[in-house]
Amino acid sequence: MPLTVDAVVVKDKNAPAAIEQIIIPDPGPGEVVVDVLTCGVCQTDQHFQQGEVGDNFPYLLGHEATGRVSQIGQGVTSVAVGDKVILNWRAVCGECRACRKGEQKYCFDTHNATQKMTLTDGTELEAALGIGAFAEKTLVAAGQCTVIDDIPETANAAVGLLGCGIMAGIGSVLNTAAVKRGESVAVIGVGGVGTAAVVGAKLAGATTIIAVDIDDRKLEQAEKLGATHTINSQQSDPVEAIREHTGGFGADVVIDAVGRPETYRQAFYARDLAGRVVLVGVPDPSLTIELPMIDLFGRGGALKSSWYGDCLPSRDFPMLVNLYQQGRLDLDAFVTERTTLDKVQEAFDTMNRGDVLRTVVELTA
Repeated sequence: MPLTVDAVVVKDKNAPAAIEQIIIPDPGPGEVVVDVLTCGVCQTDQHFQQGEVGDNFPYLLGHEATGRVSQIGQGVTSVAVGDKVILNWRAVCGECRACRKGEQKYCFDTHNATQKMTLTDGTELEAALGIGAFAEKTLVAAGQCTVIDDIPETANAAVGLLGCGIMAGIGSVLNTAAVKRGESVAVIGVGGVGTAAVVGAKLAGATTIIAVDIDDRKLEQAEKLGATHTINSQQSDPVEAIREHTGGFGADVVIDAVGRPETYRQAFYARDLAGRVVLVGVPDPSLTIELPMIDLFGRGGALKSSWYGDCLPSRDFPMLVNLYQQGRLDLDAFVTERTTLDKVQEAFDTMNRGDVLRTVVELTA
């Protein structure tokens, strides 16, 4: 029988994120209903609110979540009722041209639930990133669930962040840049994703890890989590400062976790010859950049973008959870604030002020 639950919905561009009652249908073939336990407040949700992802309003927000499977549809064998899971937005199809080439990290047809959740008047909702986890329950494809049954309840908020931002940052270093032991890494913009990239650089064995930001609070946090050097780019030229910390050459890898023309230009020129630039910060679609073609040719190396940290959730989530359990990955440090479902709009404001790495909504399921 369909269920009515509370959820955070934005009905029009720039409208407030507000509590609405929504209808969760019974799961169909390949679908599951998940009781949401925690959901991080991510910048991407605000991009949906502001119409920067699309205009298919109303949107059901939230995607960085843990939950417990409460119903399964026909043919579902990968999860069972009662399983605790991290939700993901890359449920690979196994059939598209990327998957057939063995590049599942680029899957071009990732699975989402076939049915739509709706408002009580029947209006169909577009679930953010196919998840919609600012809700007491949500309907997803079974492949969007990665089982983590051995995690205590107290860890739900931390491990749920692997569902988006932390995975994006760590994956940009471990997967996209493929940082090697002894290399140097600079990260421009150390909010939640950028700080996760700093952590990823430490995990990879980078010996020089440079954090760049305009906020000394963020730089201090990045230093606590592994940065060997910090640069306030309002006080000094970040390109020259990165070179100073790397023998005058530039970093082997520079991660742009902001996604603006000025930060990308900094990343491009702050890398060593044949170095790698990785763009993980999601740019506004209206932004453009110009670079001299002779510099594109002459500096060599690689310019890459990192989609979701080029991750495979079934591979990477358990590995990172295991590192967390070993005490080698401090996910708890990213949970700055805990709040409730009715405070999501306020959490966006806190995020925009730069006061948190992550606010996490906690629900009782």
